[in-house]
Amino acid sequence: MSLDLAIVGGTGLYQFPALENVVRRSIETPYGATSGPVVCGEVQGRPVAFLARHGEGHSLPPHRVNYRANIWALQSLGARRVIGVNAVGGIRADMGPCAVVIPDQIIDYTHGRYTSFCDADGAEVRHIDFSEPYAATLRADLLAAADKASIVVVDGGCYGATQGPRLETRAEIARLRRDGCDLVGMTGMPEAALARELDLDYACIALVANWAAGCGDQAEISLEEIFANLRTATAAVPPLVQALLAN
Repeated sequence: MSLDLAIVGGTGLYQFPALENVVRRSIETPYGATSGPVVCGEVQGRPVAFLARHGEGHSLPPHRVNYRANIWALQSLGARRVIGVNAVGGIRADMGPCAVVIPDQIIDYTHGRYTSFCDADGAEVRHIDFSEPYAATLRADLLAAADKASIVVVDGGCYGATQGPRLETRAEIARLRRDGCDLVGMTGMPEAALARELDLDYACIALVANWAAGCGDQAEISLEEIFANLRTATAAVPPLVQALLAN
């Protein structure tokens, strides 16, 4: 089959409400099980697939997500463009709670994850160019779609990918800020690199759930506030995707 788009949903996005005529597919991969079934359907008549990164019941912490299986499964279904939706913390002053950001860079602080399809026995070793971790054309299309749908987004920013599942200390966030990170999350890598290895166009919609530790005017991080902010920010995703497909 051929897909116009595949969406990987993060925390707070476990199904895609705009998806119609759905078929749930369990995909066998050489890398084990995906996070859950791939839900295939249509958005405005265009074929789209959706996969909940943490599982539909949020049963998988960031470091236990099978990123290789997820990306391989979407590619096997014919996806050429993939959007990763990620819940993040805001570091930069204009990336506070409820902001929607289309980042353009990543710094990877994760460890112990399978970061490449080259890790499999007998696989071809590929040294991908990862200078620009997100596909420029898909980023531009997302920004144009946001403008068309009158959705305010922040263009650009560096995503610092941490191990999780705990949130970061103030000292760790201070280090990320010194390193040039504007956002912090736990699932941006290795997903983006794996998509590049399979020659997929990949971009991120980062939804700011909270100020990162020591940022903004937030004294402490409340889980209730995180999920409330995520609900607000997540509401922008379906119309943004619809506008993207309309173009």
